[in-house]
Amino acid sequence: MQIKVTSVPVLDQGKALEFYTGTLGFVKKEDIPVGEYRWLTVVSPESPNGVELLLEPMAFPPAKVYQKELHDAGIPWTAFAVDDIQKEYDRLEKLGVRFKSKPQKMGPVMLAAFDDSCGNLIQLVQR
Repeated sequence: MQIKVTSVPVLDQGKALEFYTGTLGFVKKEDIPVGEYRWLTVVSPESPNGVELLLEPMAFPPAKVYQKELHDAGIPWTAFAVDDIQKEYDRLEKLGVRFKSKPQKMGPVMLAAFDDSCGNLIQLVQR
């Protein structure tokens, strides 16, 4: 058994696709119309056949509440691994990404959290 798809809830799929590809550097993998929404996934350019991140529309009202409560509490929805967190932090900050925390050592890892502009906090992790 393997994890093939995981998701992040987004308020606007078009805006999310622009941010996750244009700013973060992921690559669009699937874009399939599904009623009024899309099955829209992105992948790392370093692993085009790896785990897909579904940019999932927030169509279920209780999920919107959950997303907002996590964001307001400062809890990241998910985490992305990076090789050099300071380099990634500097690159993304220059692109206008709003960070909630600067890179900081937490035990054996370095962490930083940013706002994805789609309703989520995302954590960067360097091991």
